[in-house]
Amino acid sequence: MEKTDVLVIGGSAAGIVAAVTGKSFYPDKDFLLIRKEEQVVVPCGIPYIFGSLEDSNKNVIPDMSLNKAGITLKIGEAVSIDTENKICKTADGTEITFEKLVIATGSTPTIPKWLKGTNLKNVFTIPKNKDYLDETLEKLKSCQKIVTIGGGFIGVEMSDEINKSGKDVTLVEILPHILGLAFDEEIAIKAEDILKSRGVKIKAGTGIKEILGDDKVTGVLLNNGETLEADAVILSMGYRPNTTLAEKSGLEINEKGFIKIAEYMRTSNMDIFAVGDCAEKRDFITKKLSGVMLASTACTEARIAGMNLYQISTVKTFTGTIAIFSTAIADNGFGAAGLTENLAKREGFDIITGTFEGIDKHPGTLSGTHKQIVKLIVDQESGVIIGGEVAGGASTGELVNIIGLAIQNRMTVYVILTTQIGTHPLLTAPPTAYPLIKAAEVVVKKIRAK
Repeated sequence: MEKTDVLVIGGSAAGIVAAVTGKSFYPDKDFLLIRKEEQVVVPCGIPYIFGSLEDSNKNVIPDMSLNKAGITLKIGEAVSIDTENKICKTADGTEITFEKLVIATGSTPTIPKWLKGTNLKNVFTIPKNKDYLDETLEKLKSCQKIVTIGGGFIGVEMSDEINKSGKDVTLVEILPHILGLAFDEEIAIKAEDILKSRGVKIKAGTGIKEILGDDKVTGVLLNNGETLEADAVILSMGYRPNTTLAEKSGLEINEKGFIKIAEYMRTSNMDIFAVGDCAEKRDFITKKLSGVMLASTACTEARIAGMNLYQISTVKTFTGTIAIFSTAIADNGFGAAGLTENLAKREGFDIITGTFEGIDKHPGTLSGTHKQIVKLIVDQESGVIIGGEVAGGASTGELVNIIGLAIQNRMTVYVILTTQIGTHPLLTAPPTAYPLIKAAEVVVKKIRAK
């Protein structure tokens, strides 16, 4: 029987960060991380294996951080947890005793039970499994007509990357526009137009009815009756939390299938924590249960768990997911944080929005300058920012992070108006027309006019 102070089950982003953070805060404790995979891929980098990187070996998380921190790594599969006696059993029969446990078992691709044809050859999902991804990459080389089902971030990025190799790629999305859950229509349309201009065909506003073929996929039948030929189909229809082990061990699962947690990422058992895609999520603003799964959110949760393993602190808390997204199509960036305008209205908020279009360098004659559009969604009564969207160039990702920080700290548009910024011609928008500040200015004018 093996013994450790802290056992972490799961070796992707959440598991790594929980172990490293925990070891940093409690250096005298022994930490053991167990995972099934020999090598772990960077989750957000998976689509780029199929285009820009051309090789999964270029998208691997090194074990260096674990080794340097003094964390023991075990390759194996946890098959049962005795929560009362604090014993974890692995597939090879090893029993591991622990004081504290962090469950970071992640998520798996959703394969709808109602969808016929998902078992045909050349129908692929996008799991965080290096061997499966390598096999998919190899098989796609001989395929010319690719149909991607699902126009969320993964579906869009997969379609764009595969398109780079000259293949015929069609993206099917049941919503009116791709990225329709993350962005309001005006921003989603811009992303859609750019993707189309790069050669990806888009069938939006219709879902899939059936995958066609006898042994191997030959096409897909859409809800509108249209048939698309296909040598391969990529299912990008979301992910579901991987909670089989937790549920089998008696931990409570919520109505969305996530491990139920209280504050500090603790389960109903105070010595067992859950982080990442398998752990319960609540929206930062509405406090409703959320199904959002992001590596960035997972890492935040993992830090909270790691810091609070042995000593709870009221300042080391996680108050809900803000859902900060970003993606790139060619050199165009798109980002969102918090609530969209449509969602805010559906939730009953009395909002005001402000949009400003500027540039991300100055002067605009500089090479590589992009238009930069910033939209803010603001609670009218308080002026507090509850959402924001950005379309621009490479700086989009960091700018939307700033909006996320403003949401987390419940900043008002008035604070943004007086924010001190640093600017540089090659790196930022001009100080005279900084789109984030100008968007806040638009909102304030609307508030004053009421």
